Parts: sequence; structure tokens; C-alpha cells
Amino acid sequence: MAGRALPQAFPISRGHELGSTPPSKLGPSIPYPPKSRQPRHTQLNNKYAAQRTAPERAYSTTPENELCSADPKRVISFSHGDPANPVNWSTRKKTFVVLTGIITVINSTLGSALPSGAIPYLADYFDVTQQEQLVLPISIYLVGYVFGPLLFGPLSETYGRKQIMTVTFCFYTVFTLACAVAPTWPSLLVFRLIVGISAACPVSVVGGLYADIFSDPVKRGRAMAMFMAATTFGPLLGPIISGFISVVSWRWTFWVGLIIAGASLLPLLFLPETYGPVILKRYAQQMRKATGNPNIFAPIELEKKGARQMFTVTLTRPIRMLAFEAIVLFTCLYLALAYAIFYMFFQAYPIIFQGIYGMTTGVSALPFIPIGVGAVIACGIFIYYDSILQRAKARNAHWASIEEYRRLPLACIGGPLYIISLFWLGWSSSPHIHWIVPTLAGLPFGIGFLLIFMALLNYLTDAYQIYAASALAAASCSRSIFGVLLPLAARPMYERLGVSWASSLLGFLSLGMTIIPFAFIKYGDRIRAHSKFCQYLSERDKASEESRESLTEELGDAEKS
Repeated sequence: MAGRALPQAFPISRGHELGSTPPSKLGPSIPYPPKSRQPRHTQLNNKYAAQRTAPERAYSTTPENELCSADPKRVISFSHGDPANPVNWSTRKKTFVVLTGIITVINSTLGSALPSGAIPYLADYFDVTQQEQLVLPISIYLVGYVFGPLLFGPLSETYGRKQIMTVTFCFYTVFTLACAVAPTWPSLLVFRLIVGISAACPVSVVGGLYADIFSDPVKRGRAMAMFMAATTFGPLLGPIISGFISVVSWRWTFWVGLIIAGASLLPLLFLPETYGPVILKRYAQQMRKATGNPNIFAPIELEKKGARQMFTVTLTRPIRMLAFEAIVLFTCLYLALAYAIFYMFFQAYPIIFQGIYGMTTGVSALPFIPIGVGAVIACGIFIYYDSILQRAKARNAHWASIEEYRRLPLACIGGPLYIISLFWLGWSSSPHIHWIVPTLAGLPFGIGFLLIFMALLNYLTDAYQIYAASALAAASCSRSIFGVLLPLAARPMYERLGVSWASSLLGFLSLGMTIIPFAFIKYGDRIRAHSKFCQYLSERDKASEESRESLTEELGDAEKS
């Protein structure tokens, strides 16, 4: 066997979606041996082979290769330590991916609240007098958040992250320009809807982007913490920018948004593809062309394709997860309420700080700053807890090995802080109490809000792995529905109940949700054991490990012979 390329692919059945043949029935799943067992080989005679050794991703197509001759269909996969695998990329490359994701998310969330400080000027220019319509520039944007994730999350798991993110961000940029030159109120609302649909892509895909490049839950969790902080800062910057710039012209609010989007597009164009199945598909295409062998495939190419598959399986996956996965359902309920309350503040803060304290439009947006400060503190808490968790793992503490303890205790801290902030804001907003007191309620609000989101979204990402984008899409869609509907009731509720009792009502609703992370800690392992998606992922990992061990033994025997 000396001098011969050893096999790195095996015949397999056609790819399958959840609910069909489990991975344990499909035969070997193209694992690879550790580098210490990799033999010498002959390289493929093409540019691709010069960059990748045969044991990493290729296989021999010669007749002598008995192990590969049983079936014409052969699959390629990443080997152990393969530098083309996104989880093995350099720190510098991963940092670029993380920062690019954060930039796109800031644009997306900034756009959601960008018109909030311009509402009085929009009302005057377009002669809009009904209060319900004045909420629409923000709410109609969030309608896009409802439908966008149902498309972009699953599509990114079929066509790759970069292609979907780049196309949607170009639409986001173009229609932000359209908002700046909108001639009528209806046209502005239509443009805001399209911008919102496009902006939903980063919110639903970036979590999957980070899951692609970080196999280590610690690093992935910290990247997700930065992602969530960005989703908090974006909406807070919107009213501050528009509150001061709209004095010149409401159109300049959108011109500023366009400038920021244009500057952010450049790094996105250089973003590498991170989705492993799509990367393998491209390599398979290169190898088919180089070798002339049409039977080389990536796993994703063997999955069912077509419009029926797209509409009945891929695009419905977030809905199925929301309907049949308890973890996804209850996580979405909690996040939806917290998210809706956050966007209700864009209606409540002007009522409080303009109506009670007589601040101008721009100045009344500054009390949002403590929420951002609280988000920074929450990131510090996240990192500190993460260090505690790692030390516990190092000494083999039992609790550190439980999946639910990796993230959920942070939500158990954030929930009570979130409730306290709502009562604090409501009962301290009075002309007899200095404005700094209700302003400082933003600190526990920002801490609690971000801890809840970081904990629960990280938990979703860890639990559903390759389906993280679909799980996050379900979460994004559901919370956006609440974000659209509840702010419509914000002003009538605050006017009828008063600031104190309206905020208290929100606090009592949040109190009922705080039980969810505690319930996950107690019952989460049993819930995951009965989850079809989690069962599939467990079987896939088990089959991959068994096949890896089997292949290592076969290659060892082949080397000896």
C-alpha cells in the first residue's frame, strides 16, 4: 500500500431530514483519523490538491482502492484539524468574523429605533395626527423581523451564511436610502417594511455564524455575549441620533443611517463563508472538476432538494421547532415579552421624560444611556460567571458538567433585576422626584435584559447546534410579533393607567416568566431527551465517533499491510 492514497470517503445513503432514517443507520459518516495516523499520499494533480493533502479531504479514485470501490457515491468531510474547517480557523480570522457579525447586527437594531426621535417631525411633515399611525415607522420595521427570520435562518443552512447576509444587507442599504427620500407617508412605511425584512437577517443568522466557527462553548458563549450586547446598543443609539439630528431635518436621520450602513458593507463583502456543509460542497465541486469523477459529493448535496423540500422542510423548520420543541417555545415566550417591553420604552420614555420632566426630544433620549451601561455590566457578569464555570470544570465539579448550568443561572439573576427595574421606573417617575432617579432604573433593566437574552439564546445555540439558526429564527420571529403589537398599546396603557401602574403591570407579567429558566435547570435534561432534534444530534455525534474509530482501525491495518 506504500505510495497509494488511502480512502477518505465511503458510500452512504442519501441525506435525510429529521424524522427519517437516523444517522446510525446510514453507515460511516466520513470521519477522519487523527493526524498521527495519517499516511503519506499522492496528491491530486490540480491547484486544490496543492493546498490540501489527500488525507484531509480527498480520496484516491484508482482501481486499486478496494475500500472505495463498493459504491460509486462517495462523500467528503473535514479531517481532524483541517484548516479549511471554520472551527480550526486562526484567531485573527475568527475575530474578523465576530466583528463583522456585530457590525451588521448594530446596523439592524439601530435601524429599528432610528425614527423614534423623529416622530414629531414626521407627523408635521406628512400631516399625520393619529397616535396609532405614529407608532408605525418602528412597528412596521419589526413586522419585517417577523417574516425575515423564517426565510433567512433556514436559507442560510442551505445556501450558506455569506450569500444570504450580503444580499439582504444590500437591500437594507438601498431601502434605507429610499426612506431618506420618501415622498409620502405610505411610501415611507413600505420602505421601512422592506428595510425591516432585510435587517432581520443578521439577527437570525449571526448566532449560527458564531456556532460555525466556535466548537468550544466558552468561546462561542463569549461571542454570543458580544452579539447580544450589540443588539441592545443598536436600538439605544437610534433615538439619540434621531432626537438631535431631526431638528435639522427628519430626512437626515435616514441619511446618517445610510452612511453607517455603507461603511459597514465593506467588511461584509470580505466575510468568508463559515457554514461547513456549504464549504464542503464547494470542495466537492472542485474535486469533481479536477478528477473527472462525477460521484464525489458533499453531504449537503445528497439531501433532498426542490421547491417541495424547501417549503415543507427547510422553511418550516423554525415553525416546527416553535410548535413541538418545549425549550424553543418557552424560551420564545420569555424573550418575546422582554423584547416587547424594551420597545415599549420608546413610547414610555417620551411620556415620562418629556411629559413629566419637560425635556426636549433629543435630551429625553439620553436616559436610554444607563440601559447601555447596564448591558456592559451584564457582559462583565457573563465573563465572570464563565470563569467560575471553567474553574469548576477543572476540578470536576458535578454541577459544571450539567448543560443547563452552563448558561441558565444568568437568566435566574437577570429576571429579578428586570422586574425590579420596571417597578423602580414606574414609582419613581414623578415631578416631585429628581429625573436622575427614574433614569437610573435603566441600569438594572439593561443588566437584566441582556442577562436573560444571553443566557437563553446561548442555551438555544448549545442545545440545537447545526439547527441553531432555525432555533434563533423562531425566537426572533416570535419576539418580533410581540414587539410589533405591544408598543401599539403602550401610549393608551400609560395614559389610562398612569406611569406607575402601567409599569407595574409589565413588572407583574415579567414576574410570571421568571420561572422559565428555573424550570429548565430542573427539567431541561429530560426535555432534551424527548426532543426529536436533540435526539437526532445525539445520534449523529455518536455515529460520527463510532465511524471515526472504525476508520482509524482500517487505516492502521492498511498501513501495516
